[in-house]
Amino acid sequence: MTAAMTEGSGYKILIVDDHAHNLYTLRTLIEKHLDAATVLEASSGREAIDLTLEHRDIDLIILDVQMPEMDGFQTASLLKLRKRTRDIPIIFLTAAFKSEEFQQRGFAVGAVDYLLKPIDDNLLINKISTYFRLIAKERALNVALEEKVAERTRELEQARQYLENIVTYMGEALLVLDAEGIIKQANPTACAMLEYAEQDLIGLSIGDVFEEEGDEEAGAFMGTWLEALIRTGALAKIEARFIAKDGKRVPILFSRTAVKDDAGRISEIICIAKDMTGYVRIDDEAAYRTKESAARASVS
Repeated sequence: MTAAMTEGSGYKILIVDDHAHNLYTLRTLIEKHLDAATVLEASSGREAIDLTLEHRDIDLIILDVQMPEMDGFQTASLLKLRKRTRDIPIIFLTAAFKSEEFQQRGFAVGAVDYLLKPIDDNLLINKISTYFRLIAKERALNVALEEKVAERTRELEQARQYLENIVTYMGEALLVLDAEGIIKQANPTACAMLEYAEQDLIGLSIGDVFEEEGDEEAGAFMGTWLEALIRTGALAKIEARFIAKDGKRVPILFSRTAVKDDAGRISEIICIAKDMTGYVRIDDEAAYRTKESAARASVS
């Protein structure tokens, strides 16, 4: 049994038996063959339950079946009811309840093994060692899983920060609307163009800060928007105006894209606007050049 010498390191075992001699025998056997395992003793089912409340890191319970007041079956049933103790492996030991019926009852209340007295030392130690190896594998898998989760969390946070930086520092104004055209989010460029703080923009209708050329009624275009967005998912850039907080009109080049849910319904509308202040429209420039040429011709 020398192979098991180091397998008890760092593990905690609770042994439960109403006979002091049996507790001594079990403790001696475990400490001899499972190096550095911590052994806790309980002389009753009630004391065993109290110890599990006091020690939250018990790895294995070796439980005598035949005990007064609360037998092993009752003790195991109570342990399995509690979330913190329900996953602790339980090995039943018994000298009296040897029939198949009692063994099935032991497994029914959550035992992982059902061993008969007198104890076969080799069998018991090998069983304990097996469960320690399983516990070690489970812990290693949990550590690996936690590392993967932490790594994925870091990656998602980096991606979130990257996207946040793009939204924050992009030169175009960004407005996120709900399906009814209410502003949910605005980036710093949009706030600067509209001369609003973001918290003041949130909750306004897009019609409060935006107008298309030739719009007769404020907000009337929203219905047309939604119909077109439902059909195409995006609308090409148009020339329009932002209405700043002081009423000033800011010429913009404006585009809209729909974000749809799994059912195909619009959940959000993303609006991007480029400030066109200082830019000359092509048709205006052409008209200016035509006018200028006519003026020169008339002089000559």
